[in-house]
Amino acid sequence: MTTTRPVYLLVKCIIGAIIVTILIAGAGLRVPYSASTASGQAAAPSPAKVQDWEPTIRKFEESDRTNPPKPGSIIFAGSSSIVRWTTLAEDMQPLDVVNRGFGGSQFSDLVQYTKRIVNVYHPRAVVVYEGDNDLAPGSPKTPEMVATDFKQFVQIVRSDLPDTWIYIVSIKPSTLRWSMWPQVKVANEMMKDYSKTQRRVQYIDVATSMFAADGTLPRDLFVADGLHPTPKLYAMWTAIIKPILLERFGPASKMSGKNMAAPAELLSAGIALPDSHWRNNGGMALAP
Repeated sequence: MTTTRPVYLLVKCIIGAIIVTILIAGAGLRVPYSASTASGQAAAPSPAKVQDWEPTIRKFEESDRTNPPKPGSIIFAGSSSIVRWTTLAEDMQPLDVVNRGFGGSQFSDLVQYTKRIVNVYHPRAVVVYEGDNDLAPGSPKTPEMVATDFKQFVQIVRSDLPDTWIYIVSIKPSTLRWSMWPQVKVANEMMKDYSKTQRRVQYIDVATSMFAADGTLPRDLFVADGLHPTPKLYAMWTAIIKPILLERFGPASKMSGKNMAAPAELLSAGIALPDSHWRNNGGMALAP
């Protein structure tokens, strides 16, 4: 009897352990088997999902077949700040422009599709707004990576269109992504410096004029999300970008970039662009 009881207790413990194991497995608490777990190494995290822009690009191409853009148009490409510029064609008259923004895109996405949404049109010029999403909070990208993507974009355009003008619009500050403004400023400076070294490439500063005199960002420049422009901000951008384009591509007999009147939207909103803006964009000013 003295040897039977310990054996009995041992068997009972073994049976109990087997039952617990079966219950845990049935509850779905098992660790998935993989080569890494079999070798005792930690399983590697899954790579981040890359957005598939192919359906969007194909929609552009389908639209072009039924309603082809005018030869020599100016392409506006970039992320959601371009997509949401619904008055772009009206704001840029008499220039012919084509909106080829795709919201949420990063500069690397534009680089991937440059030939299909820029080069294919043989435009006189392309105006680019990218980098905002690249430097969003949590993004692993650096200002240097944004600048590198911009350089690659220029090279791709140049491979087919050596005489096309390229305008890079500065990345805007925003209330939603204010914490990233230091990195954005670095990226802007890098793109500006690179533009100065390239033929027919020009940097357009839209950021400076967005700040109030006390260095804050007026809330009425952004919709409720604190990121995307309101009509007031688009009017400011029109007042900055349009004269630059008109000076080079507009009907010279009627107006020039140095004496063109400001848009009615700008005047009615009482927007005055600071002297620093004109210094940063080639010294051009709007007539009062």
